[in-house]
Amino acid sequence: MATRKSTKKSELATAGAHLGAAAKEVGTAVSHKISGLVKSAEKQLEQAKAQLSKAVASAEKSVKAAEKQLEATKRSTSKRLAALQVGAERKAKALQKAIEKEAAALKKAAVKQVKTAAPKKAAVKAPVAKKAAVKQAPKPAAKEAAPKKVATKKVAAKKVAPK
Repeated sequence: MATRKSTKKSELATAGAHLGAAAKEVGTAVSHKISGLVKSAEKQLEQAKAQLSKAVASAEKSVKAAEKQLEATKRSTSKRLAALQVGAERKAKALQKAIEKEAAALKKAAVKQVKTAAPKKAAVKAPVAKKAAVKQAPKPAAKEAAPKKVATKKVAAKKVAPK
């Protein structure tokens, strides 16, 4: 009897082939899954870059606006300072002129006093009787001034009492 060669593969060979095919499918699935994950990660990265660029643009815009506001504030402050300085200079000049006028008036008054004092010195050289007359004249004026002060105090007291 002759033995026949069977064309059938053994179960082990078939199982090996199936196992190889399954491994190939698993490898393909894993590679597809990894490529999907990579694509997803790349997409998220692009979104993050877009958000970052928007944030940078917004920050730059805010910085420019703040710089413009700062420049405007500097300009307005310098204008105010200049106006205040001009005003202060005008006031100083006005005060200086007023002081000069007052000094001139005081100088004129001093000159008048000196001129009026010169005749008094001549009167001092005169007899002693004239000296006594000059000294007595201011005393009655001083006595009259004192009652006026008392009268003003009474008026002030009357005004205070009704309150």
